[in-house]
Amino acid sequence: MAQPLTPLSKLPNFDPERVPVIGVDHHLPAVPAARLSAQALRQRFAQPPAWQPEVVRERKFAQREPALASVLVGIVMRDAPTLLLTQRTAHLSTHSGQIAFPGGKVDPEDADAAATALREAQEEVGLEPRHVEVLGSLSEYVTGTSFIVTPIVALVDPAHELVPNPNEVAAAFEVPLSFLMDPRHHRRHAFEAEGVRREWFSMPYQDGAAQRFIWGATAGMLRNFYRFLMA
Repeated sequence: MAQPLTPLSKLPNFDPERVPVIGVDHHLPAVPAARLSAQALRQRFAQPPAWQPEVVRERKFAQREPALASVLVGIVMRDAPTLLLTQRTAHLSTHSGQIAFPGGKVDPEDADAAATALREAQEEVGLEPRHVEVLGSLSEYVTGTSFIVTPIVALVDPAHELVPNPNEVAAAFEVPLSFLMDPRHHRRHAFEAEGVRREWFSMPYQDGAAQRFIWGATAGMLRNFYRFLMA
């Protein structure tokens, strides 16, 4: 049996921001602004198109039992829609310090994947379910740590108030959805370690003085969302 790979973030001196960019998809069109409106998003999920996710499974690098999880792809319906993201605290056991959607493992009490995403969002950033309108889900995404993640896409009332849990969330912030749905900002990376080539997307965003380096599973699910909206 092949030995599991070391997580990229655990490799000595590995810094995803310093890994060279091997390509940017300038040739692909951005999602039209009209498709990012609340009504257009509702319609897209009410009558979803035939589509194929681009990123489905990462290379496995943990010898552990698969676990079901959900994340909230929360679109804040401002005049120009934004996406709610978090930066995980540095002490967490998996994906520490990384940019992520609110979310986590399914609990036995959760009615479904959407219930998991809503519960986790409330626990992590204080987002109350009454401010969230669930639209539907994207295809499952399997991480290298064997989490089988269901992304739940939802509209978020801009009147919400966040109270981040300092044990899990170092920061909560928003990124313009139009920025993330434009492939000119989708950078491709490749890195060879332990005899294996691993590839991923990144979508760096300058948030005032803060550089938000969105990469890995979060960027992969956003790329799938792009494919869903453009199908």
